[in-house]
Amino acid sequence: MKYVMLFGGTMEGIDQLEGDVREQAMADYRRSNQWFEKYTKAGKVVGGEELQGPSTATTVSRQNGKVIVTDGPFIESKEVIGGFALVEVSDLDEALAMAKEWPGTVEIRPIVDHSQERGG
Repeated sequence: MKYVMLFGGTMEGIDQLEGDVREQAMADYRRSNQWFEKYTKAGKVVGGEELQGPSTATTVSRQNGKVIVTDGPFIESKEVIGGFALVEVSDLDEALAMAKEWPGTVEIRPIVDHSQERGG
């Protein structure tokens, strides 16, 4: 089964943190790199990327039939999505086990399988 794991947080602004807070953020970043390396080598991560911070976002929306292009994020959430991984695992339990090793917040969502619709 395929799932997308959405990872909360970014490295944006880390250089402005001080002392122990900055060191913890850097340690978490190193752990996240190790997580990607481990699960990519195991063939579980089949795609994914780290995202630039929300200040780099451009949003396309529609209002009254008009297309509006806005600099900055539009979709509101409690946390910033810092990256994602596409994983291929046997079931949700395996995805949960992987997510529990991540040093922060992870949202796991199953992929819609359209292969039957395409005759696959």
